[in-house]
Amino acid sequence: MSQPARSGVSPVPLAPAGDPAFFPLYDERMRWPIRRARAQVKVRQAFQNGVSLPLERRLLGLWLGGRFGSGWVERQGLPRRAVEECLGDRLTLEVSPRELIQSADWRGYDKRLRPSSSSFLWDGEWDLRRGDLRFSSRYRFISDLDEHRDDLQQSESFAKYAALLKAGKPWSSHQQGVLLDSEERILMYLRVYLSFLDDMAVRGFDGGRGKDKLGVAVSREGRLIKINRGLHRLAMAQRLGLSSVPVRVMAVHREWWYQVVRGAIGKEALDRVALALQQCVPEFQAGQLDPARWPRSFEWPC
Repeated sequence: MSQPARSGVSPVPLAPAGDPAFFPLYDERMRWPIRRARAQVKVRQAFQNGVSLPLERRLLGLWLGGRFGSGWVERQGLPRRAVEECLGDRLTLEVSPRELIQSADWRGYDKRLRPSSSSFLWDGEWDLRRGDLRFSSRYRFISDLDEHRDDLQQSESFAKYAALLKAGKPWSSHQQGVLLDSEERILMYLRVYLSFLDDMAVRGFDGGRGKDKLGVAVSREGRLIKINRGLHRLAMAQRLGLSSVPVRVMAVHREWWYQVVRGAIGKEALDRVALALQQCVPEFQAGQLDPARWPRSFEWPC
């Protein structure tokens, strides 16, 4: 993505999770935090591309060929990125955003028991610990802005950032590349998110705009649960009532995997999974081990 250059100064560095719409909020004091974050991302990507991904491809190739050690590869969870390369667009599903309301809730879940993001097969009780996205901070944030679009100073979001400013601790993000050290900047920041919402209302959901895809995982019951990032964009689609959004299956519960592959290995197992994914729908009920309770009633805006 190109960066605009201003006469007499060096180009504004694009933050790792930044968007050109945030450039007016850039402050020179953010330059080094942004560059440090970009350097960390580059090092991580270089390691993944040069070391991790080639190794994952070899491991998946061993498993696909049914060679010695293939059972160990499957027990380790199968290398996710290599599986994604193999299945491609068959991992992308279209779902109604207002049906995708359950997300994995990691609060209080022992980090040692959490599944690895580098594995495609996930073990454990992660799918029984859910949060309701209708009451999430992202949906509240987007709804708050939409409801106060004519006077953002009356919004809860403005009040929150203004309180930090008054306390001498203005909110900043090296991931987005912004510093909210004045009320004008706070309002500009909120207007940027409103512009994203209004653009989606006109153009629909752009799956390529955000840094991350809308990731989901398949529960032991074969239902879709939201994971990882993209929650602001999902909240916008939910607020607008879009008919569908593309989501990417990043992992599946091992119990569901066994039910679907029925002893098959290699390409046949992956083909069975890809076919079964087409029947997966979003989870809508609370989980047995949810760390929080949510209101029973909720109404989407018209």
